[in-house]
Amino acid sequence: MSDRHHAVWPENIPKHLSLPQTSLYTNLEVSALRYPQRDAINYYDSPITFSQLKQQVDALAGYLQSLGVEKGDRVLLFMQNAPQFTISYYAILRANAIVVPVNPMNRAAELEHYLEDTEASVAICGQELLSAIAPVVGMVNLRHVIVAAYNDYIVRDTDLPLPAEVETPAVALTDPAHLAWKDVIAAAKQPSELLVGPDDLAVFPYSSGTTGAPKGCMHTHASVMATCVQGAVWSHGTTESVTLATLPYFHVTGMQGSMNSPIYCGSLVVLMTRWDRRVAAKLIERYQVSRWVNIVTMAIDLLSDPEVENYDLSSLENIGGGGAAMPAAVSDKLFKLTGLRYMEGYGLSETIAGTHINPTDRPKSQCLGIPVFDIDSRIIDVESGKELAPGEVGEIVTHGPQVFQGYWKRPQETQKAFIELDGKRFFRTGDLGYIDEEGYFFIVDRVKRMINASGFKVWPAEVESLMYRHPAIQESCVISTPHERRGESVKACVVLSADMKGTLTEQAVIDWCKEEMAAYKVPNVVEFRDELPRSPTGKVMWRALQEQEWESQKAQQAS
Repeated sequence: MSDRHHAVWPENIPKHLSLPQTSLYTNLEVSALRYPQRDAINYYDSPITFSQLKQQVDALAGYLQSLGVEKGDRVLLFMQNAPQFTISYYAILRANAIVVPVNPMNRAAELEHYLEDTEASVAICGQELLSAIAPVVGMVNLRHVIVAAYNDYIVRDTDLPLPAEVETPAVALTDPAHLAWKDVIAAAKQPSELLVGPDDLAVFPYSSGTTGAPKGCMHTHASVMATCVQGAVWSHGTTESVTLATLPYFHVTGMQGSMNSPIYCGSLVVLMTRWDRRVAAKLIERYQVSRWVNIVTMAIDLLSDPEVENYDLSSLENIGGGGAAMPAAVSDKLFKLTGLRYMEGYGLSETIAGTHINPTDRPKSQCLGIPVFDIDSRIIDVESGKELAPGEVGEIVTHGPQVFQGYWKRPQETQKAFIELDGKRFFRTGDLGYIDEEGYFFIVDRVKRMINASGFKVWPAEVESLMYRHPAIQESCVISTPHERRGESVKACVVLSADMKGTLTEQAVIDWCKEEMAAYKVPNVVEFRDELPRSPTGKVMWRALQEQEWESQKAQQAS
């Protein structure tokens, strides 16, 4: 294990953390005991105290057990950000069961996979998502759906514009398999003994991977606890911290940075169901938000608001996340406005969020950061597994307390996902990168995303980073396109900044690229777009763009 990054380690932060040997539920229990009247959640100006939160968690846990949920059972959590997500998450754990957070964009056909894979008999969903899950009730093992109306938790008047799904009151349920959230909580059933501890399975976030159906990443209470505590300590989280929650909770970064860490600290979460830059700015000002974990695209959107300077954002002490490289121009604007540098980090579903984060006082731009507490990360040759020297590009592998146990019911894929080095089990991330002399890690691209153009390896992320230097390019996504001679070539889907639209041609961008990068990296094709397709977490869906491109080209050739 290299310790070269210790030279840039943040002051007053230990290099080793002793982690709690308890369940995640215990974090809520302790915070409710310590701070019963402190607000745990503020939801569009409506507060919920830690005492109220725990009371409702226990009531839901008892009800889940009355439906037959037992230790080790999987429960689907199919919901947007809302107080009910947090309550459901901790209630499932209190019922000694396993949380299966599901992307709220999924529909019935996709939900079938999760039900078949997990054999879940109970699901908890947002009211607006009932139409997606209703058709699969009765299929496989699913027998009950608890339906939550987000509006139930809007108990105070607000001047904030509410998303449609938050504004809509609870509707009457007629199917006996559909259980109203209010009725479930009002039943006030108390759960039986807490049986789970650090080594028991807690959460199965699903990883899409590069091929095939999504795979459940098996995380214990201990591995989830690791990044929960690590994130809090690294960002100087305290009871007085105020966290703005804008990332979806089903995704590990939002789950850990904006839900589990604040509950561990006993601090306030200001919660949004849908991203709205004006609402976010108002909430930062109104509640003196100090921490905001996000993805780069959210920060870009907020800072591109022409009215952003009208809001007081001075309370922010820590802002960061990942999902994509932060363009230098945007980073500079953030620094000018707040005095803060964007803290880029790196993590995966398999590591339940961040394993690498930039030091708060010595961040590097477009950099993953350094391995945080008790993490051993290395760069290895993809083929031989040999550890590589600084500056050499290879696969990022990582060992640490937050690494998952393996993929649910996929022993062969689990075996392929790990490699042993120096007697330790390392997870193979599938990401290509390098380490510099100071111990900072940089990503080059996904192993599976590489474009092979006549034998030349092109890493789309590298080309995208270079293209961001063009003053007119707001966003870029580089994909492969079929090529008669080269097999495949490079295409760039580009979004121009609003003030530059109509001022240059696709060919002008190609010509500029020829001056800035090696010939084999230059996009053969540039396509201007109004926007790029995004996942619910805001990441650009490069795989969808690439599939569309290849299907389109094949259709043209066939005609």
